[in-house]
Amino acid sequence: MDIYDLTVTAIDGSARAMAEYRGHTLLVVNVASACGYTPQYTGLEALYRRYKDAGLVVLGFPCDQFGHQEPGTDAEIQQFCTSTYDVTFPMFSKINVNGADAHPLFQLLKAQKKGALGTELIKWNFTKFLVGPDGQVLRRYGPGDTPHAIEEDIRPLLETRA
Repeated sequence: MDIYDLTVTAIDGSARAMAEYRGHTLLVVNVASACGYTPQYTGLEALYRRYKDAGLVVLGFPCDQFGHQEPGTDAEIQQFCTSTYDVTFPMFSKINVNGADAHPLFQLLKAQKKGALGTELIKWNFTKFLVGPDGQVLRRYGPGDTPHAIEEDIRPLLETRA
């Protein structure tokens, strides 16, 4: 199984096939509205706007597994993201990223790129996975890795896009 075999649920409740992102560079992020890292929405949106025409897609997956920092409904999360951070990149329904009921997307991402000390466990909100246009998970970033710092890893992937 690869990333393009999966289906995810958009924040509006519609099913989205990951296959529609084939050929794009993806930055997959578990997000939260009440986290110390929440201001990273600004940088994520800036990356998306700067590079979306070159093939970058930022995908936001709300998660409430860390300190109950994403308590809202999908509608509340969407309202917060658009009104507070003017988010236009695709957002998805709230999921779990760890544990027995972790979403299959995050199971795959974690299996392909382990974290510190070889662990698959996601430790906090705003963990990011960089996925190349071929669907391979290239890098995993911790919450403290800012969108600005990740930009230098993204740019070469876009320059080689046909």
